[in-house]
Amino acid sequence: MKFKSMAALAALGASLFIGTGLASAAELRIGTASQGGAFYPVGQAISSLVSNHAKDTTMVPIVTGGSVENPRLVNSGEVDIAITNNNLSVLANKGVGPYKKAGPMNLRAIGSLHYSILHMMTLDGSPINSVADLKGKRVAVGPAGGGTIPFLGQVLALEGLSMDDITPSFLSYADGFSQLADGNVDAAFALSGYPAGAVMQAQANKKLKFIPLSDKQIVTALQKYPNYNGVVVPKDVYGTDVDGNVLGVSNMLIVDAGMSDELAYEITKAIYGHMDEFRAENALAKQIDPAASLSLKIPLHPGAEMFFKE
Repeated sequence: MKFKSMAALAALGASLFIGTGLASAAELRIGTASQGGAFYPVGQAISSLVSNHAKDTTMVPIVTGGSVENPRLVNSGEVDIAITNNNLSVLANKGVGPYKKAGPMNLRAIGSLHYSILHMMTLDGSPINSVADLKGKRVAVGPAGGGTIPFLGQVLALEGLSMDDITPSFLSYADGFSQLADGNVDAAFALSGYPAGAVMQAQANKKLKFIPLSDKQIVTALQKYPNYNGVVVPKDVYGTDVDGNVLGVSNMLIVDAGMSDELAYEITKAIYGHMDEFRAENALAKQIDPAASLSLKIPLHPGAEMFFKE
């Protein structure tokens, strides 16, 4: 009888707790990337904003495989929201490229984030001065399954090359650029926001240079891959002798189309309604233009659209 009484008391307490609305708070999971990349700290900042400002909602960042894996995780319900980029979100909704096996998804955008650029770098003084010079070289290409690899494949194709023409090392960005500084690879690539911690760490030990893309190559790439952007990285970012002429892609927050309008609105308002706080917590947020959310390559979620129209 004592046990039954305690159970009844616990049930009563739970019902009272729920009645206050406190137990109705949702804890959401945001898919980021590895802790050495740019997505994880951005996800941490977003989690703080949502937890502090969204009604009855908290959020926690989850370590994932990154931009390629994240659409799959949203589609399967393993995370509620995630960071990916324009190009991959389009491929995911079409069910092509790395998502051919999964089939078409039904993703919607919450808003625009910072750019990720394809860091194409080697040591200053290296004989590698173009994409064509990568043939036969040892190249750190980022982790297997990461967003760098398909992007790199498309850049190599500008010179008629493929992954078979290089000797790839599938390393984290930090390890890849460390290996570059140590001379164990000839070049290192990373699809990341800038400045990237892995590049900064290598640059502190060795002088680096960008492997340049010509203006013609940039134009050709943008015509062939319209989801990309041309980005100029100022030389003072990494202490290079000249600016970096690179390709980049706009990152975004994605959710499943089935998320309620109210929740999507609360998330969007918590993030983009507090940009000063976001920028103070994460340096990459200074590159975010909320207005760019209106021109992403997949549709905005209706709840997010409601916020931006306000």
